[in-house]
Amino acid sequence: MKGVRFLATGSGLPAKVLTNADLCKIVDTSDEWITERTGIKERRIAGPGEATSDLSARAARIALDRAGLRADQLDAIVVATCTPDHLFPSTACLVQKALGVPHTIAFDVSAACSGFVYGLAVVNGLIATGAAKTVLLIGADTLSRFTDWTDRGTCVLFGDGAGALIMTATDGPSDLLSVALSADGGKGDILKIPGGGSRHPLAKPEEAVSFPPVIKMEGKEVFKHAVTRMIEASLSALERAGRTPGDLTLLIPHQANLRIIDAVAKRVNIPDERVFRNVSKFGNMSAATTIVALDQALSEGRVKSGDLVELIAFGAGLTWGAAVLRWS
Repeated sequence: MKGVRFLATGSGLPAKVLTNADLCKIVDTSDEWITERTGIKERRIAGPGEATSDLSARAARIALDRAGLRADQLDAIVVATCTPDHLFPSTACLVQKALGVPHTIAFDVSAACSGFVYGLAVVNGLIATGAAKTVLLIGADTLSRFTDWTDRGTCVLFGDGAGALIMTATDGPSDLLSVALSADGGKGDILKIPGGGSRHPLAKPEEAVSFPPVIKMEGKEVFKHAVTRMIEASLSALERAGRTPGDLTLLIPHQANLRIIDAVAKRVNIPDERVFRNVSKFGNMSAATTIVALDQALSEGRVKSGDLVELIAFGAGLTWGAAVLRWS
């Protein structure tokens, strides 16, 4: 069974920045209200004609360049997203086309905001079993396309972006020390997009009224479950890796809400200087949050070779998970 070695990361972010001041012009809110409840000051929004696959391909090209690889050296492309360009073909196939690689494994993983962490487990399986040697894993979402801009409880939270990680097989110790995943579909109604799927297709106009294709969320319930489950996942992944919170160089939680991040860090007993936060600049980018944060941490020198990092995520489904990794 092969281990995993991490090669390089990259980010693909829209140019458009939507600030709290901008939001005040379209919904009844204020910078103070948003900042106090979420810690978010601004977020990136995909431009006209810019979709999830475009951001994904941008992140992928940066990661490939940093890894010193050509796209045709990839054996598989996996995209974690809940906002694909189309129901089919998969976003991964569109990225494959954009990169000009006609014959790789290509498919999507759907676990909402937990998608990238779920994707790490999937790619680990591909590499461990020999199904692929070098894999491009992307976390990408364009939640602005599914945001109700009249609902101040949700429209202030979400942004768009993509992050990429290139992983390859190794005969040495694996850089992916552990992954802990779980889900609870019984609580799926507290965070969902009611319309647009096979149960309530938008091909029927009357469905769009009762089952709109926009994000609906019970904020208090989501907050409660997010904190509890992210703590559980963090401690479980550390235990599986044979590590403790004190061993971590950096904790990278899902960037959904500053209060959630702070609550998780406090309960896991990680000091502030070892907790990564960029939610103020990007908001909740769903599956992109943890990988974009890792890419930023690497660029800022907060993660170096040999450092131990934990990614934690929580999302619709409900899904949650954590991964402990050692940067190559």
